[in-house]
Amino acid sequence: MRLLIVSNRLPITIEEQESGELLIKQSVGGLVSGISDYLSRLKFSEFLKPDYVWIGFSGIDVDSKQKEKLSKKLFQHYNAWPVFLSKRVVDKFYHGFCNKILWPLFHSFPSYVEWNDEYWQTYIDVNKIFAQEILKIAKEDDIIWIHDYHLMLLPSMLRKEIDNAKIIFSLHIPFPHFEIFQLLPKAWRTGLLKGLLGADIVGFHTYEYSQNFLQSVLRFLGYQNEMGKILTDEGLVKVGTFPMGINFQKFHFALEDQEILSKVETLKEKFKNYKVILSIDRLDYTKGILNRLKAYEQFLKDNPQYFDKVVLIIVVVPGRVGVERYQKTKNEIDEYVGKINGEFGNIEWTPVIYQTKFLPFEDLAVFYNIADVMLVTPLRDGMNLIAKEYVASKKDAKGVLILSEMAGAAKELTEAILVNPYDISEIASAIKEALEMPVEEQTRRNKIMQNRLRKYDIARWGDELIKELLSIKDEQNKFSTKLLVPRLQEKLYSEYKKAERRLILLDYDGTLVPFVASPPKAQPDEELLNLLMKLTDDAKNEVVLLSGRDKETLEKWFSTIGINLVAEHGVWIKEKHEKDWKIVMPLRSDWKGQILPIISTYVDRLPGSFIEEKEFSVAWHYRKSDPEQSSLVVKDAIEYLISFTANLDIQILQGEKIVEIRCGGVNKGSAALYWLSKNNFDFILGIGDDLTDEDLFKALPEEAYTIKVRIGPSNAKFNLYDYSEVRKLLWKLGG
Repeated sequence: MRLLIVSNRLPITIEEQESGELLIKQSVGGLVSGISDYLSRLKFSEFLKPDYVWIGFSGIDVDSKQKEKLSKKLFQHYNAWPVFLSKRVVDKFYHGFCNKILWPLFHSFPSYVEWNDEYWQTYIDVNKIFAQEILKIAKEDDIIWIHDYHLMLLPSMLRKEIDNAKIIFSLHIPFPHFEIFQLLPKAWRTGLLKGLLGADIVGFHTYEYSQNFLQSVLRFLGYQNEMGKILTDEGLVKVGTFPMGINFQKFHFALEDQEILSKVETLKEKFKNYKVILSIDRLDYTKGILNRLKAYEQFLKDNPQYFDKVVLIIVVVPGRVGVERYQKTKNEIDEYVGKINGEFGNIEWTPVIYQTKFLPFEDLAVFYNIADVMLVTPLRDGMNLIAKEYVASKKDAKGVLILSEMAGAAKELTEAILVNPYDISEIASAIKEALEMPVEEQTRRNKIMQNRLRKYDIARWGDELIKELLSIKDEQNKFSTKLLVPRLQEKLYSEYKKAERRLILLDYDGTLVPFVASPPKAQPDEELLNLLMKLTDDAKNEVVLLSGRDKETLEKWFSTIGINLVAEHGVWIKEKHEKDWKIVMPLRSDWKGQILPIISTYVDRLPGSFIEEKEFSVAWHYRKSDPEQSSLVVKDAIEYLISFTANLDIQILQGEKIVEIRCGGVNKGSAALYWLSKNNFDFILGIGDDLTDEDLFKALPEEAYTIKVRIGPSNAKFNLYDYSEVRKLLWKLGG
């Protein structure tokens, strides 16, 4: 299997020189570094060939002739496939929707969001461009691994074009709580969630982010999950926690490089009279750099004994040029560094050594190895690999990591000194604790963390995602073997045409029409009425509509059609040539007097829910209720009702956002047997979508075509995705 890596940027940067020549050089950044390290280990993978293509924005826009030439060169020599975007598009996509909307919102800075509809449309357009480029090179057995918030619509777009695509999506920033995610306009948040659910695997760095995503999916799309598995209308998706690792060996054995060792020894000599505190971060308001400086200032005020004995080396890596808020952040950092050095420094001692530059691996390794304390205090962070790299670099296990509890890495590096990044006093106290921590305690903590990082490194992170993907594809294949694919539909159609006596049994809600918030709104549209008339006009067809609805509603909606009706899941039957309804068997309804007060109590506890009372059944609807509250209240209600009705001849069934309480012994299966007893049919078709339809599927003979609408376990032989596919099938039969 080949791996297609898809990210916003390529691992290489292309710059146009004054001469017009294009200069190609290595890109920087944690994602590029991490994925590159994983790709370098592919030859050891048990899942993949060491064959990959990296797809991403080229960083430059050139004319069509240059595009073709550059694409060919990058593909042949760098395993890269460039996506070309104009400066105007990049401004609205990357600087706009990605960094002025998604970035601040997902990091819990909603007040920083700049709402703009045009940004959203450009985001859609760019995701489409990426999809088009991937389709140019994708092969049947490829694994498509999409990275980060820039491309959240892409999985669904690819799923629509490549039937059995293998898609992983990894989010490298936090996924916010649903109350923050809810701030997005409905179309945006629905689009983003559905976009991600086009993947087979959706991976997050922490359990908290996974749960936040699952909560949003439940609240805004209505999909429940079972152990992180979501059964959507399109298929099965696994949501999981996969914390990104690092190349542990690379950092742990960095000092075996003589050039790095020499630089370390030189700097250690230079700072031999100081304890070194290190801070390395990309320029970003989420990194908490200003709070870090304030905490260092507080530490110096509270601990004058450390004057001329400690130094803070702070390296800020430039990033996101062109976004105003980042320039403001830089100005604030510049001013505060000057303030500290002016207040505490002297000719011989500079308390803060400040650099604005990118550090290659060699320089990173040097800084990590001279630092006595590492200060990593982001206000919110998806993971933060710098914290992991620092710990891994300490081969002698000496050194102390101070880490924000808001960083994803804090869930793994629990032996670090964890701090609230907003609490200046706590960070200041943590600095003192770190500087005074005994060496024995430093080594104890670091060895535990190193062992963890060694075991769950970058290779294991990638391989676990691939392994989970292959596992979920196996589960999907079990479902897909039941899909009523075109070949099987042709077989069904052929047998239908040959048959002389056909029985067609159809559920209504969710099968012929979509679910709606209020039952009365589900009345049949003109297309459906025409379809049913087409089927019933054929003398060879006996068409039966089986529903949980009351008989008055069904008669009102379908009285103009010569169709057989079944109400309340089999209680009432009305044959097309008869005027009156008849009851299948003697039933009692006196139990409703005991049940209705109980259900009413739970309705009061669950806002948005309501009772629909029928002659021999009661339906409790909760489609409009809070989904999380519903799951708790409904579970409690069902447990109580089962206990309360143990000696009553009634059934309790939980369907799609509904609980049905009905008389025992009557169901859609018994209604189907009524029609089966009336004739010897040589073609039988039964279609339904809910738990109540399982009785129908079980009652029909082996040779019948039974179809469950939506993917999932069922007694039916086949599946269709939704009501629209049912209509298409029936139109074909009606010819």
